[in-house]
Amino acid sequence: MTFKSVDPATGEIIWEGAEHKASECLAAVSRARNAFPGWAATPLDERVEVARRYAAILKEKSEEVAHMISRETGKLLWESRAEAGAMVGKVEISITAQAERAGSREQSMPFGRAMLRHRPHGVMAVLGPYNFPGHLPNGHIVPALLAGNCVVFKPSEETPGTGELMTQAWQAAGLPDGVLELVQGGRETGAALLDADIDGLLFTGSASAGSHFRRLFADRPAVILALELGGNNPLIAWDGEPEALASLIAHSSFITTGQRCSCARRLIVPEGKAGDAIIEAAVELARRLPVGAWNEPDDAFMGPLISARTADQARAAVSGLQTAGAKMLLPETPLEGRNAAFMSPVILETTGIDTPDEEIFAPVLQIRRVTDFDAAIGEANATRFGLSAGLLSQDAELWKRFSLRARAGIVNWNRPTTGAASSMPFGGLGDSGNHRPSAYYAADYCAYPMASFEAPDMEPLTIPGIAKE
Repeated sequence: MTFKSVDPATGEIIWEGAEHKASECLAAVSRARNAFPGWAATPLDERVEVARRYAAILKEKSEEVAHMISRETGKLLWESRAEAGAMVGKVEISITAQAERAGSREQSMPFGRAMLRHRPHGVMAVLGPYNFPGHLPNGHIVPALLAGNCVVFKPSEETPGTGELMTQAWQAAGLPDGVLELVQGGRETGAALLDADIDGLLFTGSASAGSHFRRLFADRPAVILALELGGNNPLIAWDGEPEALASLIAHSSFITTGQRCSCARRLIVPEGKAGDAIIEAAVELARRLPVGAWNEPDDAFMGPLISARTADQARAAVSGLQTAGAKMLLPETPLEGRNAAFMSPVILETTGIDTPDEEIFAPVLQIRRVTDFDAAIGEANATRFGLSAGLLSQDAELWKRFSLRARAGIVNWNRPTTGAASSMPFGGLGDSGNHRPSAYYAADYCAYPMASFEAPDMEPLTIPGIAKE
């Protein structure tokens, strides 16, 4: 079977190729398994040099990479260029993280020494998402290869071209055959890969897929799972100048057309005039956010969603909220000359009604009013997810209370919920992950610790009850 990726802004076919069958996935894992002993035994400094050559090639081809990301995802070019740059930067950050979190340590002992080393797991399967088709799988692959693992990588079926470019860059950097294998396809290809003899699954994607993987590997505890999933993320906007608050709300909720797992999905504001002013400013700014295609000359803040099908799913979720009693504050605006993949920001008020605790992966924001700050924290934590959360307030005491009680892995103050540093861990609690955060902490799940007692000379030990001769 063949499949293709399509520019959601234009419908142009970007990439077309064959879908890998189950037998081909097994063969890819087998090649990686055969390559593993040699790559694991390769000195770390040589693995580092390959990774640095890969970064240099990515930097040289950054414009090509950025254009491929934009064409496959519809993401605006300024965002895709930032993603390509983050892919380059990830290499040095991963090298530092590997040394800090998965390096070696020696301690002198009376008989010799105690040693700590870290060893690779083996063959890791990496399943990539479509929203950051370069940066997010890159954040698994780079530390996995530095640790000495081999990788079989399946990009999202929406973004195969980006995955192919990444793999070609590793090959050009001199990565040995079999160390990084690429398989292309959809759900069946992914299922075949996970049925194979892998040692780990490194996944970024939806919470529903993460739940499926937990069940799938329940009887395979030897397979390490690193799951970075979505969230129904809260943002408390409590006090401050309304226009400044609105800009932070827009960046939290509508950046990348709402297709970041850390986007704010729920805005929590105080009852009364202060909350009214925040809502009014947020709605007015969202109404004016420019929407455009990646290759148009005018500046824009949002592009299309990954597909018309995804946009229609978001529209259905909005309709469900309205049926449940949500009040529409900013309806979707028809975008002249745009196809169905384009979607303008939508804002609803859901105060006092039951709403599904689900992630709507689109530019859709739900607002709730609360009586006091304790109620705001309770509302923020009223979710099965725990990826990101934020507080917008000038009051440092409120930040202290919120940072102590917020149930999320990324908790920001007066910055967008989507703000995250590659030099920090990234991940969440509950249905947002499995307590193995990625980014800087990816080194933790890419290697296991090996502790040793070592003595250069063999000396007899005293056996209690037996006299020495």
